[in-house]
Amino acid sequence: MLDASTGSETLFADHYVDIRAPRASDVIAAQLRKTGMVTLDGLTTRQEVLAFASRLMAITPHPHGAPDGLTLIQDTGSHAHRAGYAGLGNGELQAHTERSGAPRPPRLILLVCLQPASADGEALLADGRDVHACLVSENPEAAVALCQPRTACFGAGTGHATQVFTVQADGRISIRLRQDGLARWSPIVQPYLPVLRSAITAGRHRLMLQVGQGYLLDNHRWLHARTRFTGNRQLLRALGNARFAFPRGFAPHQATAVLPKPGGRVPGAHTLWR
Repeated sequence: MLDASTGSETLFADHYVDIRAPRASDVIAAQLRKTGMVTLDGLTTRQEVLAFASRLMAITPHPHGAPDGLTLIQDTGSHAHRAGYAGLGNGELQAHTERSGAPRPPRLILLVCLQPASADGEALLADGRDVHACLVSENPEAAVALCQPRTACFGAGTGHATQVFTVQADGRISIRLRQDGLARWSPIVQPYLPVLRSAITAGRHRLMLQVGQGYLLDNHRWLHARTRFTGNRQLLRALGNARFAFPRGFAPHQATAVLPKPGGRVPGAHTLWR
C-alpha cells in the first residue's frame, strides 16, 4: 500500500529535533524553512502539547477544536459519515492540507500522539515539492492545469475558489488540497486528478507515531493522510501561523518554465467559479 522507500523509523530520525535542547526553537524554524517537516517526542499531556505549540505559533481556532485551540483527533463514532469529518472516524483519510477551504490556511500543523491505535493508523506524508516535481517531469500538462486560478472549490457552502498549486511572484510554490465531498473541480483539472493522486502515492512516506511522538509540518508544503485503524487512537492537533520568519511556499526542484506566471492562463482555459 505504501510506495515510498523511506520507512517510518528512518523518516522520523531524518527529521527529528530534540525540543528540550538549547535553542530548539531556532533549530525547528531553520528545518521548517529547509524541509518543511520536523519530528519530535516527549509531549505526553495536553498541557505539554499546548505549551510547545504556543512557543512556535499563534494558534488559530478550528470548528472541531476546544477553547484552548487544540483538537482531539479520535473516532467519535458519530461523525465519520459527514462530509469534512472523516478525521473523526476510523477510516482511511485521503491526502490533504488543513483548512483548504479557508482564504488563508494556517501555515503550521502540529500533530501529537496521545494513544496509538490497536492496529494500523499510520500517517501517510507526501512532500508537495516532490509531488510537483513528479508532475512537471512526467505530465507537464497536469502541472500547468493544476496551477490554473480558480479551478478548484474547497469547503462547505459556497466554499473557496482556489487551485492546487499557487505560484508566488518570486517563483516559490504552495499547495492546497482536499479530496472529500467538500471538493469540487473545474473541467480543466478533472482529467488530471488521477495523475495527481498517482504522484502523491509515488512520493508518500509512512510514519507510525508512538505515545508522545508527533510531527510539525508546513501546511503549505506537505500533504498528510491516514490509514484505517482499529482501537482508541487519540492525537492532539494544533494549527497556527509561525512566530518566526517563514517564506511562502517551497522552492521547486527545477525551473518552472512549464508553468504559467502568477495570474496567467493556458490558452482557452476557463473555470467554473467567478
